[in-house]
Amino acid sequence: MRLGGEGPSGNFEDRTGGGGGFGFGGGGGNMLGCLLPLIASRFGLVGVAVLLLGYCALQSLGGGGGLLPTGGTGTTTRSGQSTLDPNMRDFLTRVLGSTEETWGELFKKAGAVYQPTTLVAYSNYDQSGCGAAQAAMGPFYCPTDKRIYIDPKFFDELSKRFGAPGDFAMAYVIAHEVGHHIQDLEGTLDRAQRAQQSVGQSQGNQIQVGIELQADCYAGVWAANARDEKGSIIEQGDLEEGMRAAEAIGDDTLQRQAQGTVVPESFTHGSSAQRMEALRRGMTSGSPGACNYAR
Repeated sequence: MRLGGEGPSGNFEDRTGGGGGFGFGGGGGNMLGCLLPLIASRFGLVGVAVLLLGYCALQSLGGGGGLLPTGGTGTTTRSGQSTLDPNMRDFLTRVLGSTEETWGELFKKAGAVYQPTTLVAYSNYDQSGCGAAQAAMGPFYCPTDKRIYIDPKFFDELSKRFGAPGDFAMAYVIAHEVGHHIQDLEGTLDRAQRAQQSVGQSQGNQIQVGIELQADCYAGVWAANARDEKGSIIEQGDLEEGMRAAEAIGDDTLQRQAQGTVVPESFTHGSSAQRMEALRRGMTSGSPGACNYAR
């Protein structure tokens, strides 16, 4: 993947090295949506209520990745020495900047104005508008403050533990979380939450799967449309990197690794095949309209 032609985003907060702080402040209900799947996967439980107020994008990777909360924009650093590698900072801000340019153009074509999310990089623990942010949860999006939270060490886990290395695999994770922000702007998350309140757990899980697959597809839409002055930023091998990442984080693959059995009715993010298909659909079509997974 070629980065450098796009400008780095200013909607970035560096909270690494700030100590964070463990707790369940803020809108703690949202975080349970991330913590319960984590507890279930760690202890081999299935059928635990997965959703309360939030969605977890990559929770089974050791935790989260879903939805959390906005505030102001601009680059800020907490008091305390940042531990963020300058190269990682550059990567995060440039990928985010690329999503802003791409979705800004797509929204403009649809007669709307894109309102960017803010990406927060933290180390170990932090507080979000949805409650405690923990590295074990993985990346997540909080609709309460419309921010993406990520401990960059997650990418080491993705590469080494789950066998999905590469810059495009990392960009896919960020673009997936941006996809949740798009859903938030569209009102999809609110509609899904209301629908889940009126159905049982199994049906609620199916609704969440649709949300996650749509976010995967939106990540593909970004990739298909992301360009700089030289053309597409996608290079040979990027699709394969994305497919490996999508396969590695499928519910069936993760359940098989964690407990040796697969329980489809407990899926909250989709099978490996579904996630790969959703990412591929977005990259092939380049159209948000093709990502009709969410109800």
